[in-house]
Amino acid sequence: MTTASDGIAAEPIISVRNISKTFTGRRVLEGFNLDIQPGEVHGLLGQNGSGKSTFIKILAGFHEPDPDPEASLRLLGREVSLPLRPGESTRLGLAFVHQDLGLIETATVLENVRVRRYGLAPGWRIPWGRERRHVRRVLEQFGLDIDPYALVSTLRQAERAQVAIVRAFDLLSNVERGLLVLDEPTPYLPRDGVDRVFKTVRDVAARGFGVLFVSHRLEEVFQITNRVTVLRDGKVVDSAATDSLDEQSLIHRILGFSLDQLYPEPHTPREDSVFSVDHLSGNSVDDVSLELNRGEIVGVTGLLGMGWDRLPYLLFGAEKATDGSLRIDSKNVKMQTLDPTTAIKLGIAFLPANRLREGSLQTATVTENLTLATLEKYFKRGLLHVGQERHAVKRLLQEYDVRPPEGDRVFSTLSGGNQQKVLVAKWFETRPRVLLLHEPTQGVDVGARAAIFRRIRDAAAEGAAVLLATSEYEDLPHLCDRVIVFRSGRAVAELHGGSLTHERIVEQSFRVTPQTALLQGGGESRLGV
Repeated sequence: MTTASDGIAAEPIISVRNISKTFTGRRVLEGFNLDIQPGEVHGLLGQNGSGKSTFIKILAGFHEPDPDPEASLRLLGREVSLPLRPGESTRLGLAFVHQDLGLIETATVLENVRVRRYGLAPGWRIPWGRERRHVRRVLEQFGLDIDPYALVSTLRQAERAQVAIVRAFDLLSNVERGLLVLDEPTPYLPRDGVDRVFKTVRDVAARGFGVLFVSHRLEEVFQITNRVTVLRDGKVVDSAATDSLDEQSLIHRILGFSLDQLYPEPHTPREDSVFSVDHLSGNSVDDVSLELNRGEIVGVTGLLGMGWDRLPYLLFGAEKATDGSLRIDSKNVKMQTLDPTTAIKLGIAFLPANRLREGSLQTATVTENLTLATLEKYFKRGLLHVGQERHAVKRLLQEYDVRPPEGDRVFSTLSGGNQQKVLVAKWFETRPRVLLLHEPTQGVDVGARAAIFRRIRDAAAEGAAVLLATSEYEDLPHLCDRVIVFRSGRAVAELHGGSLTHERIVEQSFRVTPQTALLQGGGESRLGV
């Protein structure tokens, strides 16, 4: 990849000076400076709440920067007046993929990709056939077999993320030079999807575009970026060439201290069974049986679409099972009758992966989200004890390091990682017998990941049985007592002891022909298909 930093003098695609932003008396971005050269993929890093998304929303015209005569924005060598108006960024050659994707779920893929940019036929008619062929070609560039007429609401989350990225690339298709802004574009993507996105990012940069890339996945930062700028508490603490850094030095810049231990110390689970499911079948899951002991952390994983990611939804009753039975302590339930209300009464808690659509009430307050699952304990004689609730919320926001720690704040105004901390606190506060987690560290920074991992281990140490469904293969050996690998809707391999390694998880996930023999003594058992 050729960039201006390779010795070619060039006008930056974007040059930002002295941008600040204050919300309700709190400075969240202060004196921010940034340059991105043509052909450069520039990483913008920092903990949740460090100011990354605030700057991106200023670029997109959603936020106005603080008035400052020293503040300036130059795009392609031209001075641009601040604040930007909503929609002005597209005309200036900026395209965005935001954390929440910004798709209209009730519209089609075609409408989301081409809205406000339709071609016109004589008589001011939209040539739908031509538009469909155009969107089909753009999708095929990513290797996506998605019907342009499909409603976004019918797509899987990975497909929605891919459509959002396709739309951003299509916005830049007729621009000679511009800036592509990717704000956490990959959390919902399968691994091959990430590779396709990165290939396209490199192609865009090779055409002389600039790319601003925000991610908490440091392996992605090292894989795709030329330079990085690190924010901490709204201020730039460093800007450096990516290849001059290693993981430890980058973590130190992000956190302000070394993260000596990402994963908590191991614990010893008890041997008494607290939860079991027999012959469970449902959405993408076929005749699965498993048992969890008190204090045990069991991981489930595999390739995308193999059923492991639907398992916690079926076990919580969020998706209807077609067969199977569940036992928790001494209570037995037919899986076909299970619903979330019943699951909560049984002592089951569930943290879904998609906090926007399934895990939270975005328009409610932080307090309302945090106490939703435990609201009953703040009622006495039919009256809500607001003071007691507020006191508990204040304690939890401090305990889980939510920034800013304001219970009255609208939930959607928190950064993605701080939203996740609130949701983790909500479910952990129920003191569940069984804790179901689907991608609990998705879209959070490295410091928050360590905190969530400790919370998971603490919940297990207190006696909860934990089911952790994740595609983060690297985390599973450090957190789990056992890992079950899924293929084609079935549990086909169980790894524990010496066989519970990152390499074995990857091997079993990609294995084409499963073995049905039981291996004794090696710490690994393969489950019959």
